[in-house]
Amino acid sequence: MVKQLYLRKMVEEIDARFPLQPWVKKAFLSVDREAFVPTGLRHLSYTLDALPMQEQQWISSPLTVAKMTQHLELDGVDSVLEIGCGSGYQAAILSRIVRRVFTIERIEPLLREARERFRNQGISNIFTRYDDGQRGWKEYAPYERILFSATTDRVPDLLFEQLADGGILVAPVNEGELQIITRYYKRGDSITSEAIEPCLFVPVLDGTQH
Repeated sequence: MVKQLYLRKMVEEIDARFPLQPWVKKAFLSVDREAFVPTGLRHLSYTLDALPMQEQQWISSPLTVAKMTQHLELDGVDSVLEIGCGSGYQAAILSRIVRRVFTIERIEPLLREARERFRNQGISNIFTRYDDGQRGWKEYAPYERILFSATTDRVPDLLFEQLADGGILVAPVNEGELQIITRYYKRGDSITSEAIEPCLFVPVLDGTQH
């Protein structure tokens, strides 16, 4: 009961800063962020802070997760590919909105922990892969939406190839000294983009890490 109060307060704080669509708000209220936060930082679970994890990675601020989720325009969407599973929190939120979530993580210990969290939370519609996410996941393509959860200078062409016609890809992109949340639209052979707002993510890295 106390957790639910803290969770509701967190969602209200997000909504005050970034008005949430009803389906996004519902998803956030149904996922306990504490389950995705390292044990020693559990007391900060319901703040809007990004929090450090193992392997020099971070669990994003729930405000950032909310923004990325809403920018994907997921209403009526069946499948999402996430590049960069991290703690698994973003994938868990997505799993409450779409039927199938495919998520890739390049750091093996992080993926093991995320898989355990999904099991503990009874989430069965997230499919995980240990790989360099920049290669995507060709077997299940095309995806209606792709979320790139690390900052990059340029989104790989391979990912646009795995995006469905009419699909949307959201990524934090380096623009000079800034990182900008950028939304890409695929229409036939054409890719158009719009810059949305500044953000802060860890950089994408090549290859995998045991």
